[in-house]
Amino acid sequence: MKLTEKTISSQMLHKGKVVNLRIDSVELPNGKLGAREVVEHSGAVAVVPVTASGEVLMVRQFRYPAQKELLEIPAGKLDPGESPEECVKRELLEETGMNAGNITKLFSCYSSPGFSDEVIHIYLATDLKYHGQQLDEDEFVEIEKFKFDEIVDKVYNGTIQDAKTIAGILAAVNKR
Repeated sequence: MKLTEKTISSQMLHKGKVVNLRIDSVELPNGKLGAREVVEHSGAVAVVPVTASGEVLMVRQFRYPAQKELLEIPAGKLDPGESPEECVKRELLEETGMNAGNITKLFSCYSSPGFSDEVIHIYLATDLKYHGQQLDEDEFVEIEKFKFDEIVDKVYNGTIQDAKTIAGILAAVNKR
């Protein structure tokens, strides 16, 4: 059986600042028709910044959809025409005030391919130098530092609940 779906029609329901929402009519592999709700996203980056002393810089921020503060690695959305490498440098500086002498790509992944086309590119940043935080006007974060063992414990004990952060931390453990 061929596991592809053919788009029959597409209707844009919402165009937003961060995401668009469309509904597609598709032909399923068995020839029947189905509907697919798709959240369009420009893509994002996330970065595990590690200091010379081996501490991981994390950001704590309130996430409205989750209705609570989450501890995360710095991350952000790609701007139109921006490469993931440019974006990771920009986001690292904006959120932590750091520039990195070394940025290594760990992997790219779909955040939730059942309904979204968002791809997140995850990096490791080392050789950090402080240049001053440059938060967006609607961005409020607190920076926290943790030893790798502490942050991995927070992944496994459920303190860290953000998927990109969990994946990034666990990937970075083997690369440092």
